[in-house]
Amino acid sequence: MAKKNDLNKLKTTIQNVFSEAGRKILNYKQIAKRLEIDSSEGKNEILKALKQLVAEKLIEEIDTGRYVTLFIHQFVTGKVDMTQRGAAFVVPDDGKDDIYISSEHKNTALNGDKVKVSLFAHQNNGKQSGEIIEVLERNKTQFAGVIQAHFNYAFLVPDDKKMQTNIFIPLDKMGSAKQGDKAIARITEWSAENENPFGEIIEVLGKPGQHETEMNAIVIEYGFAIHFPKEVENEANAIPDKISKDELLKRKDFRNTLTFTIDPEDAKDFDDAISFKILEEGIYEIGVHIADVAHYIPEGSKLDEEAFKRGTSIYLVDRTIPMLPEKLSNGLCSLRPNEDKLTFSVVLKMNEAAEVLDTWYGKTVIHSQRRFSYEEAQERLESKEGDLATELNTLNGLAKKLKEKRFSKGAISFETQEVKFRLDENFKPIDLYVKIRKDAHKLIEEFMLLANRKVAEYGDAQGKGDQKKTFVYRIHEPPNEDKLKMFNIFASRFGYKILLQSHKSISQSFNNLLLEVEGKPEQNLVQSQAIRTMSKAYYGTKKSMHYGLAFDHYTHFTSPIRRYPDLMVHRLLFSYLNKGKSADQAHYEVMCKQSSEMEIKAADAERASVRYKQVEYISGYIGDEFEGIISGVTEWGIYIEISKYKAEGMLRLNNMGDDFYEYDENNHWIIGRRTRRKFQLGDQINVIVTAADIFKRQIDLGLVDAGVKKEFKKGWEDEKKRRDKKAKGNSQSRGKRRR
Repeated sequence: MAKKNDLNKLKTTIQNVFSEAGRKILNYKQIAKRLEIDSSEGKNEILKALKQLVAEKLIEEIDTGRYVTLFIHQFVTGKVDMTQRGAAFVVPDDGKDDIYISSEHKNTALNGDKVKVSLFAHQNNGKQSGEIIEVLERNKTQFAGVIQAHFNYAFLVPDDKKMQTNIFIPLDKMGSAKQGDKAIARITEWSAENENPFGEIIEVLGKPGQHETEMNAIVIEYGFAIHFPKEVENEANAIPDKISKDELLKRKDFRNTLTFTIDPEDAKDFDDAISFKILEEGIYEIGVHIADVAHYIPEGSKLDEEAFKRGTSIYLVDRTIPMLPEKLSNGLCSLRPNEDKLTFSVVLKMNEAAEVLDTWYGKTVIHSQRRFSYEEAQERLESKEGDLATELNTLNGLAKKLKEKRFSKGAISFETQEVKFRLDENFKPIDLYVKIRKDAHKLIEEFMLLANRKVAEYGDAQGKGDQKKTFVYRIHEPPNEDKLKMFNIFASRFGYKILLQSHKSISQSFNNLLLEVEGKPEQNLVQSQAIRTMSKAYYGTKKSMHYGLAFDHYTHFTSPIRRYPDLMVHRLLFSYLNKGKSADQAHYEVMCKQSSEMEIKAADAERASVRYKQVEYISGYIGDEFEGIISGVTEWGIYIEISKYKAEGMLRLNNMGDDFYEYDENNHWIIGRRTRRKFQLGDQINVIVTAADIFKRQIDLGLVDAGVKKEFKKGWEDEKKRRDKKAKGNSQSRGKRRR
């Protein structure tokens, strides 16, 4: 393997020589001289490399032993997107088409790394290909995985499916890790001459399959840290707990204004509060008060650097991995009841028609009088009784009018089914249910949307033309027309249709579809496909509409405890309110890109934790039959969503014994060669759970018919008897050894 790597490296070096020489003709002796190679063995290697470069049509032998490049080398930088099959694509920084990288041309690049690529002259199936010649920046160097110990060395086998090489661990770098442990390894070095990177164990997580071990492994897998660095914790702990009198004098005082929070029952970080005051008949003052995180975190501090690096908090099934240390997220910045808190506020003067008559922005101090859970607030909305029931119902009426206005302008209702778990004292899932959003959730959401929109409007109004001041926006572009057409084909299988004539017709028909599908077996699948059809929202400095919300201006201002872009917006808003100069756009654009990337990783980590618990829960139903719906069709099998539990499993083609099935790419279905039986996206299907692998987070399914079910049940019963017998034998053997 080392020789192959050496030859590839030499080929790249020779290509660079030709690139520097332009169209100059060179022989192998001239190349050897330029490379300072004078041994016979070295020159023979050059001849081998030249022969391969000719075969690959990268250089041309125009005369015996005389060569010229067929093209001047082009280099591109970009980010690696690794496939699970060993090859990769590099997404160029300039936004051009992806570059295909075969497995032998990856160098030492890993998924997410920023790399330099040398483009090949020839293309593979019309696609640009190339070779990674340099890793410019590692995406991550820490990996969670299982230890495979040998006599005088060990490997860490990473959990990350896109990490396709094991990490070599010398025995003196093992720490306390033992065979079979799940641990975190840090890559210390890796050169192209070595097949595996070298690493060291920095933390033992525990035994695979244990809840705590697997949750922490997911955090590491997606590039986040479990713990805060000591210097960050120290900086947080040094912040004074008390608010100074001087600071209070700088702020508008809302401590005597009715203020409350509405959050989940188990929430600890309350980052927003609502204040309510009747100014006169039919005119209200509504304050949206947001934790003033920027007051406690100076730009460039260790706290700021760590928050930027993380980008966001992560919400796993059983815990939050916060963006900020606990002293800030659950303490100083959490708007807990009966405590003075520093906030940054958007104060709205509104009438009964939910029209905004005036807006004020500024730093404030509040004192929340009441902490509502969503359930408590909802009870007051429904019964019209209890403390603050009148105020909550007035706010709810305004929220509903705000929502009506959004939808009349073309907003789309993307309410997905969120899977939640009830866990026992050992964190085992004992129940799985779908979270239902009610008016109490939507009330808070509408006022947060309004505050975000008003802040974005203020930011956009700062300066004109070349003097426009830099601001951060939340951007959601219109969907791709081809994706909409594909979604229409998919939706038609259930009897639904999207009208594509205009933005308004698209949004209205989307909303009608999402309303019609509610409560039906295909609800989760249709909602998921609808969201995938839409463009992904991201952060940027160039104002663009938010398609899904139908807002011309939108940003994120309301959650700086858990989102770094909100912290950026707070700083910009405060600066411009105080006549500050425009911030550096290029610098903020880089921060926006980092924040968008970390948001995607956090969402992936959250999905992985849900997936882990779904598989763990389904593992208790091996051999049971369920109704499902086909959510994906591929050349190797069918993905099926188990309707009852919203969990996706795989029915592999090679396990469908009633016929030989083939994948028809044009029609997106599989079809039996003998029976012509078809399976396509959206079909309802009965399946049996045949396996559930919590380590791989995979559910295997079988097709239900009398033969398959009977055969599986007999096989499963035989397997259980075999395992019980083995376990009993092991127990007796251990007993003998003890005696």
